[in-house]
Amino acid sequence: MNTQEYNQLANKLNFPSDIGKLARDSNINRELLLIIYTQRVTRDSTRRYYQVKNRASQLLAQWNRGTSLVQIARKELFPPVLLSLILLQQDGIPRKDFWKYVRDPQTAPDKRLKKEIFDVVREDIIYSPAGMDVQFQRGKKGEARLCEWLDRNNLAYRTEEDIRGEYQKTPDCLLDKPIMIDGMEIHWFESKANFGNAHEVRRNNKKQIVPYTEIFGPGIVVYWFGHVSDHEQVDGVRVVDAKYFEKNLEL
Repeated sequence: MNTQEYNQLANKLNFPSDIGKLARDSNINRELLLIIYTQRVTRDSTRRYYQVKNRASQLLAQWNRGTSLVQIARKELFPPVLLSLILLQQDGIPRKDFWKYVRDPQTAPDKRLKKEIFDVVREDIIYSPAGMDVQFQRGKKGEARLCEWLDRNNLAYRTEEDIRGEYQKTPDCLLDKPIMIDGMEIHWFESKANFGNAHEVRRNNKKQIVPYTEIFGPGIVVYWFGHVSDHEQVDGVRVVDAKYFEKNLEL
């Protein structure tokens, strides 16, 4: 899949309900589509956040006239939890209180708000507590999968937790001794439990991967759900997906 094909796929994912429909119609893995939907929504909401916030008074007026938070979020094509945060802060509810309501809608101060917060949390599969936990657990599974592969091959390594504080940047797994894979000396591994689109790879390269090469030398980044074929390249870094580890279980 190249970037153009990725964008075409992402453009078909406007609502959570589109994930299941597209999975059935295209025979594409549902979790991969969820990841692509998440990437599209988070990037778009970051880009448009202040545009929506600047219209908070107008949108709050709609809510005060009876339009639900979920209805406004759908119309704005904006994550329901973030939309609700903007509007309810505009209405005088502190951020701390809002997140308490999101974690437990029954703590909201009135009947309407309890129901609406409940609906918002159910509707938002990204910024709700359940949605964020799905992303967290996916990341932990990816790291565990990488460690399992290293253990199976009797490779000694230290995890990010083991070496935290020793370096400015720390990969998920730093080998005690470098190894040769496909003619390349490898010092570290980084697990990314998502899909490597062009933006994701470029951002990770700048924030993490390039610093890893400067500190530790060459390494491998695994995007467990694949990556675009035309992503940005970094010298000394091999970008792979899950199939790479299936084919290279023995060194």
